[in-house]
Amino acid sequence: MARVTEPLREEHRQLLPHVARLRTTADAVGDIPAQAFRQELDTAYAFLTEHLIPHATAEERALYPVVARLIGGPAATATMERDHAAVASLTEELGALRARVGTHPDAADLKAMRRVLYGLYAVVSIHFAKEEEIYLPLLDARLPAEEADDMFARMEAAAAEAKTPRTA
Repeated sequence: MARVTEPLREEHRQLLPHVARLRTTADAVGDIPAQAFRQELDTAYAFLTEHLIPHATAEERALYPVVARLIGGPAATATMERDHAAVASLTEELGALRARVGTHPDAADLKAMRRVLYGLYAVVSIHFAKEEEIYLPLLDARLPAEEADDMFARMEAAAAEAKTPRTA
């Protein structure tokens, strides 16, 4: 039987290698040349800001209201939204570190980068596991295919909007 959540499962499969790369980048802190590390850091930051955070925005706007309705209360997704807030905060911290240190981080900067990257890896990995193990089976069991199609269309629109740079 086809699962109505297959589009989200596929998106997770595409994102997971990038999530794993957060850990390997953290592992490499202080062990690879500064320029190579800077490239890894830039890649990680681009993934977070251009892909993962828009994905989280899409979930909050389109997926979580459906999950909350099926579970029976708006607080049903509060812990998942808190995960998103943690990812956003850690991403901001990573961006500030990245901007401040350039290619010459000191020992304290390296320690902070390692902490932030490992934190991001842990939060995102656990978050995806919770969605895959709890929310998606619920949606597969209770969400009609037409409603799932509409939800995914709204997610796609929300992610595209989140990726669009805002002008002042």
